[in-house]
Amino acid sequence: MSIEIPLKMSVNMSMKKSIEMSISNGVKPSKETYDCIYSEINNSSLKYKLLPPVEPNVIVCVHLNYKSRLNELRRVQPDAPTYFLKPTSCINSHLGEVIRPLGCKFLNYEGEIALVVGKTAKNIDLKDAGDYILGYTIANDFGLHDFRDTDENSMVRVKGSDTLGAVGPDVAVNWDYKDKNITTYVNDKIVQKSNTNDMLWSPEYLLADLSKSITFNKGDLILTGTPANSRPVEPGSIVRVEVESLGVLENIIVEGKTSLSKGVGAMPKDSNHIRSISLGSDNK
Repeated sequence: MSIEIPLKMSVNMSMKKSIEMSISNGVKPSKETYDCIYSEINNSSLKYKLLPPVEPNVIVCVHLNYKSRLNELRRVQPDAPTYFLKPTSCINSHLGEVIRPLGCKFLNYEGEIALVVGKTAKNIDLKDAGDYILGYTIANDFGLHDFRDTDENSMVRVKGSDTLGAVGPDVAVNWDYKDKNITTYVNDKIVQKSNTNDMLWSPEYLLADLSKSITFNKGDLILTGTPANSRPVEPGSIVRVEVESLGVLENIIVEGKTSLSKGVGAMPKDSNHIRSISLGSDNK
């Protein structure tokens, strides 16, 4: 975990070094350490920014990997997982602001677990994939579905717009993802609730599969999918993803300050197709 903080903040500079040393040695800092840092930050009048726990060169996401999401969208399970890329420029952090551009209204949350690659992985066997995993972190793979009609295949603007790749707050090593609850809240109301046993393909499977085509390096991310009930959120909403024994990732939704440039490229849309994805079973 990295923290960008003014030098005047007394406690955090030493703690920042302590956390970075712990993570580099493969040890997750204690909950008490994080609680102390967050308390110091929240009680400070100084500006601060928590940085993402990793700096990936590659971010790959699986389209559908929870049975509940597949059923909600009335899809048939494919023979193999399909994927899309998120640009590294979209990465965001715990307590970071997620921007919904002016003129858009279909910004969806997607609570997920992200696999963090631990070393160079290329064309690896499934049985060895676990050896290439450094650990796991929490992700919220926000989607701007106003562009779904134009970016259905690439997902470039849908999933790659600035701030839409929230991850954090830290990386947990030696964490067992099996049979773990994952819950997403909006303004303290549960909006997604599932268990990793509902996954169609394991994180190891995803890494082994993707490594046939992509060379992964330490710090790269694979987002492992979201359960049912991804829905749009409004500016001012606080979105929190909790994963059992992994932690909490929290973000606030804010309205963009400027309108999107007109007269060039695609503009936000509203269509039956967009609503079927963004609103799911709520689309009437």
